[in-house]
Amino acid sequence: MTRADDGATNRAFLFPGQGSQTVGMGKALAEAHPEARAVFEAVDDALGEKLSDLIFGGDQETLTLTRNAQPALMATAVAATRAIEAASGRSLAELCDYVAGHSLGEYSALAASGAIAVGDTAKLLRLRGDSMQSAVPVGEGAMAALIGATLDQAEEIATAAAADGAVCDIANDNAPGQVVLSGHAAAIDRAIELAQEKGIKRAMKLPVSAPFHCSLMAPAADVMAEALANTQIQSPARPVMANVAAAPVESPDEIRELLVRQVAGRVRWREGIEALAERGVTEAVEMGAGKVLTGLNRRIDKRVEGRAIQTPEDVAAFVADLG
Repeated sequence: MTRADDGATNRAFLFPGQGSQTVGMGKALAEAHPEARAVFEAVDDALGEKLSDLIFGGDQETLTLTRNAQPALMATAVAATRAIEAASGRSLAELCDYVAGHSLGEYSALAASGAIAVGDTAKLLRLRGDSMQSAVPVGEGAMAALIGATLDQAEEIATAAAADGAVCDIANDNAPGQVVLSGHAAAIDRAIELAQEKGIKRAMKLPVSAPFHCSLMAPAADVMAEALANTQIQSPARPVMANVAAAPVESPDEIRELLVRQVAGRVRWREGIEALAERGVTEAVEMGAGKVLTGLNRRIDKRVEGRAIQTPEDVAAFVADLG
């Protein structure tokens, strides 16, 4: 089924998560589109620092720090959205039926759709990054990707690896054959061994600084609950496909609740994209940095065609295709 009104576009705007960041992202957009530049300026003002200098020409290692990568990716993604709106003369509500973001990308989706002000979103993401990083001492947590594993296989491995009170949770159900585990480092090591014993195609530890999206993140969830309670949230211009619910949400109260749950909860990306396809989405436009989500979606549902918007040329091509 498609959106109820006659203006359905059968399109979703998608917003990437951590790992897509690269130095220089968004720079050309900011130079070509004043509306994009204004987003970076709003983030700089909110954080009281020139994060844009780091994004446009800084050090990759510094940009990759969680506290920097999260607001940086949000700024770049929202800047791309504002550039498309300006170039097309159409609002987000006229350009897509749904928005969705992977992990921190959910905040980008909310900012792009007007549910949370860009400056407030930057502050929330800086706090989110810091609180997630400090929830578990460095070295005590880890994450691993299981390539070629079904969700049931990953569940079985996680349960077995979480022996003796250790935590091993499914953090991301990204696509068929790509599931990410998160928890105590020793439990993740056991999970990798178990996956190899079961003949899983590939099991590899991820280069992350903390075990995101598992129960060890509970202290960070408490921090975000307090911050979100004091943040103004409005209904988004289009429904947001929430990570932990794999369902579209519009209520500010529900958005708050799901963002808190998301810190320690599973990112149900595969289910979310399947739900979008069932609702009539046939085009997914990835905003700002990288093509990770476009690649995942190709494996989830081939009915959903993907494209990425990273440059002024991408914006121009997208607007030309609108007709």
